[in-house]
Amino acid sequence: MEQTTEGNRGLQNRHIQLIAIAGTIGTGLFLGAGKTIRMTGPSIIFAYIIIGIAMFFFLRTIGEMLYQDPSQHSFLNFVTKYAGTRIGYFTQWSYWLVLVFVCISELTAIGTYVQFWLPQIPLWLIEVVMLALLFSLNTLNARFFGETEFWFAIIKVAAILGMIVTAIILMISQFSYTTTIHHATIHGTVSFANILNGFQLFPRGVWNFIGALQMVMFAFTSMEFIGMTAAETVNPRKTLPRAINQIPIRILIFYVGALLAIMAIFDWNNVPADKSPFVMVFQLIGIKWAAALVNFVVLTSAGSALNSSLFSATRNMYALAKQHDRGGLTAFTKLSRHGIPLNALYLAGALALFAPILTLIPQIKNAFDFAASCTTNLFLIVYFITVFSFWKYRKSSDFDPNGFLTPKAKITVPLVVLVFAIVFISLFFNSETLYPAIGAVVWTVLFGLFSYFKKINPENLS
Repeated sequence: MEQTTEGNRGLQNRHIQLIAIAGTIGTGLFLGAGKTIRMTGPSIIFAYIIIGIAMFFFLRTIGEMLYQDPSQHSFLNFVTKYAGTRIGYFTQWSYWLVLVFVCISELTAIGTYVQFWLPQIPLWLIEVVMLALLFSLNTLNARFFGETEFWFAIIKVAAILGMIVTAIILMISQFSYTTTIHHATIHGTVSFANILNGFQLFPRGVWNFIGALQMVMFAFTSMEFIGMTAAETVNPRKTLPRAINQIPIRILIFYVGALLAIMAIFDWNNVPADKSPFVMVFQLIGIKWAAALVNFVVLTSAGSALNSSLFSATRNMYALAKQHDRGGLTAFTKLSRHGIPLNALYLAGALALFAPILTLIPQIKNAFDFAASCTTNLFLIVYFITVFSFWKYRKSSDFDPNGFLTPKAKITVPLVVLVFAIVFISLFFNSETLYPAIGAVVWTVLFGLFSYFKKINPENLS
Protein backbone atom coordinates (compact mmCIF):
# COMPACT_ATOMS: atom_id res chain seq x y z
CA MET A 1 0.00 0.00 0.00
CA GLU A 2 1.66 3.20 -1.15
CA GLN A 3 1.75 5.71 1.68
CA THR A 4 2.92 8.72 -0.24
CA THR A 5 1.44 11.09 -2.77
CA GLU A 6 3.02 13.15 -5.47
CA GLY A 7 3.28 16.02 -2.99
CA ASN A 8 4.91 14.04 -0.21
CA ARG A 9 8.52 14.49 -1.30
CA GLY A 10 9.65 17.44 0.84
CA LEU A 11 10.90 15.63 3.95
CA GLN A 12 14.62 15.95 4.59
CA ASN A 13 16.83 13.65 6.65
CA ARG A 14 16.86 16.01 9.66
CA HIS A 15 13.05 15.95 9.65
CA ILE A 16 12.93 12.15 9.55
CA GLN A 17 15.55 11.62 12.28
CA LEU A 18 14.07 14.00 14.87
CA ILE A 19 10.48 13.01 14.10
CA ALA A 20 11.56 9.39 14.63
CA ILE A 21 13.02 10.27 18.05
CA ALA A 22 9.94 12.24 19.08
CA GLY A 23 7.75 9.46 17.72
CA THR A 24 8.52 7.45 20.84
CA ILE A 25 6.91 10.16 22.98
CA GLY A 26 3.13 10.00 22.92
CA THR A 27 0.31 12.05 24.41
CA GLY A 28 -0.48 9.00 26.52
CA LEU A 29 2.64 9.83 28.54
CA PHE A 30 1.93 13.55 28.88
CA LEU A 31 -1.78 13.26 29.71
CA GLY A 32 -2.23 9.64 30.80
CA ALA A 33 0.74 9.37 33.18
CA GLY A 34 -1.20 10.90 36.07
CA LYS A 35 -3.93 8.29 35.90
CA THR A 36 -1.54 5.35 35.55
CA ILE A 37 0.69 6.55 38.42
CA ARG A 38 -2.41 6.93 40.58
CA MET A 39 -3.52 3.39 39.69
CA THR A 40 -0.23 1.56 40.19
CA GLY A 41 2.25 3.78 42.05
CA PRO A 42 5.98 3.34 41.32
CA SER A 43 5.32 -0.04 39.68
CA ILE A 44 4.10 1.93 36.65
CA ILE A 45 7.79 1.86 35.69
CA PHE A 46 7.51 -1.90 35.18
CA ALA A 47 4.36 -1.45 33.08
CA TYR A 48 6.21 0.90 30.73
CA ILE A 49 9.19 -1.46 30.57
CA ILE A 50 6.98 -4.49 29.81
CA ILE A 51 5.03 -2.74 27.07
CA GLY A 52 8.21 -1.08 25.80
CA ILE A 53 9.99 -4.44 25.45
CA ALA A 54 6.96 -5.92 23.68
CA MET A 55 6.83 -2.96 21.27
CA PHE A 56 10.57 -3.23 20.61
CA PHE A 57 10.34 -6.86 19.51
CA PHE A 58 7.17 -6.11 17.55
CA LEU A 59 9.02 -3.36 15.68
CA ARG A 60 11.87 -5.78 15.06
CA THR A 61 9.41 -8.04 13.18
CA ILE A 62 8.39 -5.08 11.01
CA GLY A 63 12.04 -4.08 10.64
CA GLU A 64 12.99 -7.59 9.54
CA MET A 65 10.45 -7.50 6.70
CA LEU A 66 11.28 -3.92 5.68
CA TYR A 67 14.99 -4.74 5.68
CA GLN A 68 14.39 -7.68 3.36
CA ASP A 69 12.27 -5.54 0.99
CA PRO A 70 12.87 -1.80 1.61
CA SER A 71 10.92 -0.94 -1.55
CA GLN A 72 7.73 -1.36 0.49
CA HIS A 73 6.64 1.95 2.01
CA SER A 74 4.37 0.43 4.66
CA PHE A 75 4.26 -2.66 6.84
CA LEU A 76 0.65 -3.05 5.66
CA ASN A 77 1.98 -4.18 2.29
CA PHE A 78 3.49 -7.23 3.97
CA VAL A 79 0.09 -8.18 5.37
CA THR A 80 -1.32 -8.32 1.85
CA LYS A 81 1.76 -10.10 0.52
CA TYR A 82 1.97 -12.84 3.14
CA ALA A 83 -1.47 -13.09 4.77
CA GLY A 84 -3.56 -12.64 1.61
CA THR A 85 -5.49 -9.93 -0.19
CA ARG A 86 -8.65 -10.19 1.92
CA ILE A 87 -6.79 -9.86 5.21
CA GLY A 88 -4.74 -7.08 3.62
CA TYR A 89 -7.92 -5.25 2.60
CA PHE A 90 -9.33 -5.56 6.12
CA THR A 91 -6.07 -4.39 7.71
CA GLN A 92 -5.59 -1.38 5.46
CA TRP A 93 -9.07 -0.03 6.15
CA SER A 94 -8.76 -0.85 9.86
CA TYR A 95 -5.48 1.04 10.03
CA TRP A 96 -7.06 4.07 8.38
CA LEU A 97 -9.83 3.91 11.01
CA VAL A 98 -7.15 3.69 13.70
CA LEU A 99 -5.63 6.93 12.45
CA VAL A 100 -9.04 8.61 12.59
CA PHE A 101 -9.42 7.56 16.24
CA VAL A 102 -5.93 8.88 16.95
CA CYS A 103 -7.11 12.24 15.57
CA ILE A 104 -10.13 12.12 17.88
CA SER A 105 -8.13 11.20 20.99
CA GLU A 106 -5.44 13.81 20.35
CA LEU A 107 -8.07 16.47 19.74
CA THR A 108 -9.67 15.72 23.12
CA ALA A 109 -6.21 16.02 24.72
CA ILE A 110 -5.67 19.40 23.03
CA GLY A 111 -8.98 20.65 24.42
CA THR A 112 -7.96 19.60 27.94
CA TYR A 113 -4.67 21.49 27.69
CA VAL A 114 -6.20 24.68 26.29
CA GLN A 115 -8.73 24.71 29.16
CA PHE A 116 -5.75 25.18 31.49
CA TRP A 117 -5.76 28.80 30.30
CA LEU A 118 -9.41 29.13 29.28
CA PRO A 119 -11.43 27.12 31.81
CA GLN A 120 -14.56 29.11 31.04
CA ILE A 121 -14.59 28.11 27.34
CA PRO A 122 -16.55 24.90 26.53
CA LEU A 123 -14.32 21.97 25.66
CA TRP A 124 -16.19 21.22 22.45
CA LEU A 125 -15.65 24.76 21.15
CA ILE A 126 -11.93 24.62 21.84
CA GLU A 127 -11.72 21.32 19.95
CA VAL A 128 -13.53 22.71 16.91
CA VAL A 129 -11.26 25.79 16.73
CA MET A 130 -8.04 23.77 17.15
CA LEU A 131 -9.14 21.25 14.54
CA ALA A 132 -9.80 24.09 12.09
CA LEU A 133 -6.29 25.47 12.74
CA LEU A 134 -4.45 22.18 12.21
CA PHE A 135 -6.68 21.33 9.27
CA SER A 136 -5.49 24.56 7.64
CA LEU A 137 -1.84 23.63 8.24
CA ASN A 138 -2.41 20.31 6.48
CA THR A 139 -3.62 22.05 3.34
CA LEU A 140 -0.07 23.34 2.80
CA ASN A 141 2.70 21.34 1.14
CA ALA A 142 4.52 18.37 2.67
CA ARG A 143 7.71 20.34 3.31
CA PHE A 144 5.80 22.71 5.57
CA PHE A 145 4.41 19.68 7.39
CA GLY A 146 7.93 18.32 7.91
CA GLU A 147 9.19 21.67 9.20
CA THR A 148 6.26 21.99 11.62
CA GLU A 149 6.80 18.47 12.96
CA PHE A 150 10.54 19.13 13.28
CA TRP A 151 9.98 22.03 15.67
CA PHE A 152 7.15 20.23 17.49
CA ALA A 153 9.59 17.35 18.04
CA ILE A 154 12.32 19.65 19.41
CA ILE A 155 9.88 21.15 21.94
CA LYS A 156 8.66 17.70 22.99
CA VAL A 157 12.14 16.23 23.51
CA ALA A 158 13.33 19.37 25.34
CA ALA A 159 10.32 19.17 27.69
CA ILE A 160 11.13 15.70 28.94
CA LEU A 161 14.86 16.33 29.22
CA GLY A 162 14.03 19.55 31.11
CA MET A 163 11.76 17.61 33.47
CA ILE A 164 14.52 15.10 34.22
CA VAL A 165 17.18 17.77 34.75
CA THR A 166 14.79 19.74 37.01
CA ALA A 167 14.19 16.66 39.16
CA ILE A 168 17.93 16.02 39.51
CA ILE A 169 18.62 19.63 40.54
CA LEU A 170 15.76 19.62 43.05
CA MET A 171 16.92 16.30 44.53
CA ILE A 172 20.47 17.57 44.95
CA SER A 173 19.21 20.73 46.66
CA GLN A 174 16.62 18.74 48.71
CA PHE A 175 13.94 21.20 47.64
CA SER A 176 10.89 21.38 49.93
CA TYR A 177 7.45 22.72 49.03
CA THR A 178 3.96 23.29 50.39
CA THR A 179 1.02 23.31 48.00
CA THR A 180 -2.69 22.61 47.77
CA ILE A 181 -4.17 19.75 45.74
CA HIS A 182 -7.92 19.19 45.67
CA HIS A 183 -8.36 21.49 48.71
CA ALA A 184 -5.77 19.53 50.72
CA THR A 185 -2.47 21.04 51.90
CA ILE A 186 0.51 18.94 50.86
CA HIS A 187 4.03 19.17 52.29
CA GLY A 188 6.87 17.43 50.50
CA THR A 189 10.57 17.23 49.79
CA VAL A 190 11.98 16.22 46.41
CA SER A 191 13.87 12.98 46.93
CA PHE A 192 14.42 9.62 45.28
CA ALA A 193 13.12 8.21 48.56
CA ASN A 194 9.62 9.26 47.44
CA ILE A 195 9.78 6.36 44.99
CA LEU A 196 11.22 3.75 47.35
CA ASN A 197 9.51 4.61 50.66
CA GLY A 198 6.92 1.95 51.49
CA PHE A 199 7.34 0.49 48.00
CA GLN A 200 4.84 -2.18 47.02
CA LEU A 201 4.75 -3.91 43.67
CA PHE A 202 0.96 -3.69 43.42
CA PRO A 203 -0.15 -1.01 45.93
CA ARG A 204 -3.62 -0.77 44.36
CA GLY A 205 -3.88 -4.46 43.51
CA VAL A 206 -2.78 -6.63 40.59
CA TRP A 207 -5.90 -5.80 38.58
CA ASN A 208 -5.20 -2.06 38.67
CA PHE A 209 -1.71 -2.80 37.36
CA ILE A 210 -3.12 -4.80 34.46
CA GLY A 211 -5.77 -2.13 33.87
CA ALA A 212 -3.07 0.54 33.58
CA LEU A 213 -1.44 -1.34 30.71
CA GLN A 214 -4.09 -0.02 28.32
CA MET A 215 -3.10 3.62 28.82
CA VAL A 216 0.58 2.66 28.70
CA MET A 217 -0.08 0.82 25.45
CA PHE A 218 -1.74 3.93 24.04
CA ALA A 219 1.42 5.91 24.84
CA PHE A 220 3.40 3.54 22.60
CA THR A 221 0.96 3.19 19.70
CA SER A 222 2.01 4.73 16.38
CA MET A 223 5.62 3.81 17.15
CA GLU A 224 5.60 1.75 13.94
CA PHE A 225 6.02 5.11 12.15
CA ILE A 226 9.69 4.97 13.18
CA GLY A 227 10.35 1.97 10.97
CA MET A 228 8.29 3.43 8.14
CA THR A 229 10.12 6.78 8.19
CA ALA A 230 13.51 5.07 8.39
CA ALA A 231 12.53 2.98 5.37
CA GLU A 232 12.00 6.22 3.42
CA THR A 233 15.64 7.35 3.75
CA VAL A 234 18.30 7.06 1.04
CA ASN A 235 19.94 4.03 2.67
CA PRO A 236 17.19 2.20 4.58
CA ARG A 237 19.26 -0.92 5.29
CA LYS A 238 21.66 1.29 7.25
CA THR A 239 19.18 3.63 8.99
CA LEU A 240 16.44 1.07 9.75
CA PRO A 241 18.41 -1.15 12.20
CA ARG A 242 19.85 1.90 13.95
CA ALA A 243 16.45 3.60 14.32
CA ILE A 244 14.77 0.51 15.77
CA ASN A 245 17.66 -0.60 17.99
CA GLN A 246 17.77 2.84 19.64
CA ILE A 247 14.20 2.42 20.87
CA PRO A 248 15.11 0.75 24.23
CA ILE A 249 17.43 3.66 25.06
CA ARG A 250 14.71 6.16 24.18
CA ILE A 251 12.19 4.29 26.34
CA LEU A 252 14.57 4.40 29.31
CA ILE A 253 15.32 8.11 28.86
CA PHE A 254 11.95 9.52 27.88
CA TYR A 255 9.41 7.25 29.56
CA VAL A 256 11.15 5.70 32.56
CA GLY A 257 13.26 8.82 33.16
CA ALA A 258 10.26 11.15 33.06
CA LEU A 259 8.16 8.96 35.37
CA LEU A 260 11.00 8.62 37.89
CA ALA A 261 11.40 12.41 37.79
CA ILE A 262 7.68 12.97 38.48
CA MET A 263 7.54 10.50 41.38
CA ALA A 264 10.78 11.84 42.88
CA ILE A 265 9.33 15.35 42.98
CA PHE A 266 6.18 14.37 44.85
CA ASP A 267 4.58 11.38 46.52
CA TRP A 268 2.73 9.30 43.94
CA ASN A 269 -0.36 9.24 46.17
CA ASN A 270 -0.71 12.99 45.54
CA VAL A 271 -0.55 12.80 41.74
CA PRO A 272 -3.93 13.96 40.33
CA ALA A 273 -5.43 11.36 38.00
CA ASP A 274 -7.34 13.93 35.95
CA LYS A 275 -4.48 16.31 35.09
CA SER A 276 -1.13 16.13 33.37
CA PRO A 277 1.61 15.50 35.96
CA PHE A 278 4.01 17.43 33.72
CA VAL A 279 1.97 20.55 34.44
CA MET A 280 1.37 19.68 38.09
CA VAL A 281 5.07 19.20 38.83
CA PHE A 282 5.81 22.89 38.36
CA GLN A 283 2.65 23.93 40.13
CA LEU A 284 3.66 21.82 43.11
CA ILE A 285 7.04 23.51 43.42
CA GLY A 286 5.46 26.94 43.08
CA ILE A 287 6.77 28.05 39.68
CA LYS A 288 3.48 29.20 38.18
CA TRP A 289 4.84 30.54 34.90
CA ALA A 290 6.68 27.25 34.31
CA ALA A 291 3.40 25.36 34.69
CA ALA A 292 1.99 27.45 31.85
CA LEU A 293 5.13 26.79 29.82
CA VAL A 294 4.91 23.03 30.36
CA ASN A 295 1.23 23.13 29.48
CA PHE A 296 2.24 24.80 26.22
CA VAL A 297 4.79 22.04 25.62
CA VAL A 298 2.31 19.22 26.13
CA LEU A 299 -0.19 21.14 24.03
CA THR A 300 2.32 21.23 21.17
CA SER A 301 2.88 17.49 21.69
CA ALA A 302 -0.81 16.77 21.24
CA GLY A 303 -0.90 19.23 18.35
CA SER A 304 2.02 17.41 16.76
CA ALA A 305 0.27 14.06 17.15
CA LEU A 306 -2.96 15.43 15.66
CA ASN A 307 -1.02 17.07 12.83
CA SER A 308 0.73 13.77 12.03
CA SER A 309 -2.49 11.77 12.31
CA LEU A 310 -4.38 14.08 9.95
CA PHE A 311 -1.45 13.87 7.53
CA SER A 312 -1.30 10.06 7.73
CA ALA A 313 -5.07 9.49 7.62
CA THR A 314 -5.27 11.72 4.55
CA ARG A 315 -2.46 9.88 2.74
CA ASN A 316 -3.87 6.48 3.68
CA MET A 317 -7.30 7.40 2.31
CA TYR A 318 -5.63 8.69 -0.86
CA ALA A 319 -3.76 5.39 -1.25
CA LEU A 320 -6.91 3.35 -0.65
CA ALA A 321 -8.82 5.46 -3.17
CA LYS A 322 -6.05 4.99 -5.75
CA GLN A 323 -6.34 1.24 -5.30
CA HIS A 324 -10.11 1.27 -5.71
CA ASP A 325 -10.59 4.25 -8.04
CA ARG A 326 -13.12 2.40 -10.15
CA GLY A 327 -15.62 2.63 -7.34
CA GLY A 328 -17.03 5.53 -5.37
CA LEU A 329 -13.69 6.69 -3.97
CA THR A 330 -12.39 8.45 -7.06
CA ALA A 331 -12.99 11.89 -5.50
CA PHE A 332 -10.37 11.13 -2.84
CA THR A 333 -7.63 10.71 -5.47
CA LYS A 334 -7.77 14.35 -6.58
CA LEU A 335 -4.83 16.52 -5.56
CA SER A 336 -4.62 20.25 -4.89
CA ARG A 337 -1.99 22.42 -6.58
CA HIS A 338 0.24 21.74 -3.55
CA GLY A 339 -0.11 17.99 -4.07
CA ILE A 340 -2.50 17.56 -1.11
CA PRO A 341 -5.47 15.14 -1.44
CA LEU A 342 -7.94 17.72 -0.11
CA ASN A 343 -11.06 15.57 -0.26
CA ALA A 344 -9.33 12.89 1.80
CA LEU A 345 -8.29 15.62 4.25
CA TYR A 346 -11.88 16.91 4.43
CA LEU A 347 -13.06 13.40 5.31
CA ALA A 348 -10.44 12.97 8.06
CA GLY A 349 -11.31 16.38 9.47
CA ALA A 350 -15.04 15.67 9.42
CA LEU A 351 -14.57 12.38 11.29
CA ALA A 352 -12.30 14.09 13.84
CA LEU A 353 -15.33 16.21 14.76
CA PHE A 354 -16.52 13.19 16.74
CA ALA A 355 -14.17 14.50 19.46
CA PRO A 356 -16.46 17.42 20.47
CA ILE A 357 -19.45 15.11 20.07
CA LEU A 358 -17.94 12.67 22.59
CA THR A 359 -17.35 15.59 24.92
CA LEU A 360 -21.06 16.42 24.88
CA ILE A 361 -22.27 12.84 25.61
CA PRO A 362 -23.01 12.70 29.37
CA GLN A 363 -22.58 8.92 29.56
CA ILE A 364 -18.91 9.28 28.56
CA LYS A 365 -17.16 10.47 31.70
CA ASN A 366 -13.75 10.92 30.10
CA ALA A 367 -13.72 11.51 26.34
CA PHE A 368 -9.92 11.14 26.13
CA ASP A 369 -9.97 7.72 27.84
CA PHE A 370 -12.83 6.59 25.60
CA ALA A 371 -11.10 7.67 22.37
CA ALA A 372 -7.74 6.32 23.56
CA SER A 373 -9.38 2.94 24.26
CA CYS A 374 -10.86 2.84 20.75
CA THR A 375 -7.43 3.65 19.35
CA THR A 376 -5.64 1.00 21.40
CA ASN A 377 -8.19 -1.70 20.50
CA LEU A 378 -7.86 -1.22 16.78
CA PHE A 379 -4.09 -0.84 16.92
CA LEU A 380 -3.85 -4.18 18.74
CA ILE A 381 -5.98 -5.90 16.10
CA VAL A 382 -3.70 -4.53 13.37
CA TYR A 383 -0.64 -5.57 15.40
CA PHE A 384 -1.95 -9.14 15.83
CA ILE A 385 -2.44 -9.43 12.07
CA THR A 386 1.03 -8.00 11.46
CA VAL A 387 2.61 -10.64 13.72
CA PHE A 388 0.65 -13.34 11.86
CA SER A 389 2.00 -11.95 8.56
CA PHE A 390 5.52 -12.02 10.00
CA TRP A 391 5.25 -15.75 10.67
CA LYS A 392 3.95 -16.28 7.14
CA TYR A 393 6.96 -14.34 5.88
CA ARG A 394 9.31 -16.50 7.95
CA LYS A 395 7.88 -19.60 6.20
CA SER A 396 8.09 -18.08 2.72
CA SER A 397 10.91 -18.21 0.20
CA ASP A 398 11.50 -14.47 0.80
CA PHE A 399 12.89 -15.11 4.30
CA ASP A 400 16.48 -13.88 4.53
CA PRO A 401 18.38 -15.73 7.29
CA ASN A 402 21.20 -13.20 6.97
CA GLY A 403 18.99 -10.11 7.29
CA PHE A 404 17.98 -7.89 10.20
CA LEU A 405 16.55 -10.79 12.19
CA THR A 406 14.20 -10.52 15.16
CA PRO A 407 16.20 -11.81 18.18
CA LYS A 408 15.07 -15.26 19.39
CA ALA A 409 11.85 -14.88 17.39
CA LYS A 410 10.42 -18.25 18.48
CA ILE A 411 10.46 -16.98 22.09
CA THR A 412 10.14 -13.22 21.87
CA VAL A 413 7.31 -12.99 19.32
CA PRO A 414 4.93 -15.29 21.28
CA LEU A 415 5.69 -13.15 24.35
CA VAL A 416 4.73 -10.06 22.34
CA VAL A 417 1.42 -11.70 21.44
CA LEU A 418 0.85 -12.65 25.09
CA VAL A 419 1.43 -9.08 26.33
CA PHE A 420 -0.83 -7.63 23.62
CA ALA A 421 -3.51 -10.21 24.41
CA ILE A 422 -3.44 -9.36 28.14
CA VAL A 423 -3.89 -5.68 27.31
CA PHE A 424 -6.75 -6.42 24.90
CA ILE A 425 -8.59 -8.75 27.30
CA SER A 426 -8.19 -6.28 30.18
CA LEU A 427 -10.26 -3.74 28.24
CA PHE A 428 -13.38 -5.86 28.74
CA PHE A 429 -13.13 -5.60 32.53
CA ASN A 430 -13.06 -1.81 32.84
CA SER A 431 -16.26 0.22 32.63
CA GLU A 432 -14.48 3.04 30.74
CA THR A 433 -13.00 0.74 28.09
CA LEU A 434 -15.70 -1.95 27.81
CA TYR A 435 -17.76 -0.38 25.02
CA PRO A 436 -14.75 0.52 22.86
CA ALA A 437 -13.51 -3.08 23.29
CA ILE A 438 -16.90 -4.48 22.24
CA GLY A 439 -16.92 -2.05 19.30
CA ALA A 440 -13.52 -3.34 18.16
CA VAL A 441 -14.79 -6.92 18.21
CA VAL A 442 -17.96 -5.94 16.31
CA TRP A 443 -15.86 -4.10 13.71
CA THR A 444 -13.52 -7.08 13.33
CA VAL A 445 -16.38 -9.55 12.87
CA LEU A 446 -18.61 -7.48 10.58
CA PHE A 447 -15.95 -5.81 8.45
CA GLY A 448 -13.94 -9.03 8.50
CA LEU A 449 -16.91 -10.88 6.95
CA PHE A 450 -17.39 -8.05 4.46
CA SER A 451 -13.71 -8.27 3.47
CA TYR A 452 -13.92 -12.05 3.18
CA PHE A 453 -16.87 -12.05 0.78
CA LYS A 454 -15.93 -8.92 -1.19
CA LYS A 455 -14.46 -9.41 -4.64
CA ILE A 456 -10.98 -7.89 -4.49
CA ASN A 457 -8.53 -7.52 -7.33
CA PRO A 458 -5.14 -8.55 -5.87
CA GLU A 459 -3.38 -6.04 -8.15
CA ASN A 460 -5.20 -3.21 -6.35
CA LEU A 461 -3.54 -4.10 -3.05
CA SER A 462 -0.01 -4.44 -4.29
